[in-house]
Amino acid sequence: MTEESAPEPGFDAKSFLAGLTRHPGVYRMLDEDGVVLYVGKAKNLRNRVSSYFRRNLPSPRIRSMVAQIRDVQVTVTTTEAEALLLENNLIKQHRPRYNVLLRDDKSYPYIHLSQHTYPRLTFHRGARKKPGRYFGPYPSTPAVRDTLNLLQKLFLIRPCKDSFFENRSRPCLQYQIKRCTAPCVGLIDPLAYDRDVKHAVDFLEGRSDQVMRDLVAEMETASARLEFERAAQLRDQITRLRQISERQYVSGEGGDVDIIAAALEGGQVCVQVFSIRGGLNLGNRALFPSLPEETSGEALMTAFLGQYYLSREVPPQIIVSHAPEEPDLLEEMLAMQRGHKVTLAWNVRAERARWLEMAQRNAQMSLATRLAGRAGMRERLEALREALELEEVPTRMECFDISHSQGEATVASCVVFNPEGPLKSDYRRFNIRDITPGDDYAAMHQALHRRYTRLKEGEARLPDILFIDGGKGQVRQALEVLEELQVEGVMVVGIAKGEDRRPGLETLILSDERGPSILPPSSKALHLIQQVRDEAHRFAITGHRQQRAKARNTSPLEQIPGMGPKRRQQLLKHFGGLRGVSSARVEELAKVPGISRKLAQQIFDSLHDD
Repeated sequence: MTEESAPEPGFDAKSFLAGLTRHPGVYRMLDEDGVVLYVGKAKNLRNRVSSYFRRNLPSPRIRSMVAQIRDVQVTVTTTEAEALLLENNLIKQHRPRYNVLLRDDKSYPYIHLSQHTYPRLTFHRGARKKPGRYFGPYPSTPAVRDTLNLLQKLFLIRPCKDSFFENRSRPCLQYQIKRCTAPCVGLIDPLAYDRDVKHAVDFLEGRSDQVMRDLVAEMETASARLEFERAAQLRDQITRLRQISERQYVSGEGGDVDIIAAALEGGQVCVQVFSIRGGLNLGNRALFPSLPEETSGEALMTAFLGQYYLSREVPPQIIVSHAPEEPDLLEEMLAMQRGHKVTLAWNVRAERARWLEMAQRNAQMSLATRLAGRAGMRERLEALREALELEEVPTRMECFDISHSQGEATVASCVVFNPEGPLKSDYRRFNIRDITPGDDYAAMHQALHRRYTRLKEGEARLPDILFIDGGKGQVRQALEVLEELQVEGVMVVGIAKGEDRRPGLETLILSDERGPSILPPSSKALHLIQQVRDEAHRFAITGHRQQRAKARNTSPLEQIPGMGPKRRQQLLKHFGGLRGVSSARVEELAKVPGISRKLAQQIFDSLHDD
């Protein structure tokens, strides 16, 4: 079968395998809907794929997957290393349920040094298209923020945007608190500023010893010239730099190294990544891949390394807690990514062993914390089941809230929780329009109708419980929408605020015949309901503030039909700004080139409709 072939009912494995090549490549197993179940690579495609269709498969997971196969698609590659690279790209693209999946798709942050007479150091994430130099990647945003903060204290490199820099007539607050040398107003010459930039670059590249030697020589020169104030400043700078370097330096490690440790327990996994660049520990990050059943530490490490470095810079050396499967092949693939040799190591000694042990300890602690949180979530869900007298523990809950300022920029939020907690990928916001400002009932009705119309069309599954932040009126709107859309099996619960809006005094408005219910303040079920309600409230307020800010930054001329960018520009230029346009009469507006009498009247009416 080719890549263009469509899945067919049933799957004739025997005839498919008879024509399958023995070259290296990648195979994809699809179900009856054409959804990719699994992606794998093989040195010999026929041998590898045929192993799935033998009797007495050892794993229940594999037997379940094979029973769903309706098509197998293959892509032949030149080498096995190319197959491994393609396999990881396809896993990232299709996210098959039977593969190990790395959920972290965010690009890692960098520090950017701009091209300028007085360069700027700043946080950067995303494509590295701006001219200048990039340092990193750093494992987390706090690591970048901390490093930038240190660089400002040590070397006083400006953090401000070029537009701010070019329009200063006097030093800003950064100069007053000794975080900048005020190059914007010429308080430092370019040569001195370049020297500070060079020191900052040396520090970022791990040459802090060289920086200290330069500063010591500069201090001695200043002292010899009797410039004691300057010498004292350099002395303090050297002291701070030495303290920071001692805290950040990884003893016994030079160059660029990643240390990766995995902890597996209870079907869950945590992978800790420590990044060392130029001998400096840039920090660490905890990742939680999705793990199929019966996955070994070796298989996990192989899948993780392949996916993790698809869109990241590969260091020359990677120290891992579990020996990956086919390490030579993995090294070859990573070398293809990097363009130079890459070494994997796991049986390490001395200082490296201590760093690997620290990474493993961090992974175990992060996983224990995550499992404890999930255990607490299970307890609260069971308490909620008992409190609401449900037959089963709910597996999906949604909560709606409305936010506005006296009817302005009304936004509805929908947050989703499952047994693992917030499911942020399913969150939604709804900008409410065409209602009477301040009508919360109409806003709730519109949001619910839009949400559940989409769910009926198959966007996502329906919730077991629908929470509404509000009382009987809001619950009535929810019931009307569900009845109108013929949605059944969803329990609606209103969360009415208690006396003085104090937490713990909420009244639950149930959609069945039981009437209002008040749970004790110590109830775990109530704590879960409060968490869901507060998250909906937070998400709604954030959306409302964004819409309000957007509306207030929008010219009222943009709302007038027929007023394109050129006409707006011509009008503002003619009258010297919006205030002049607002005070103009219809006859004056009509004299502007491109503005007809009819459009002038529309402009006048729009600006004076109050």
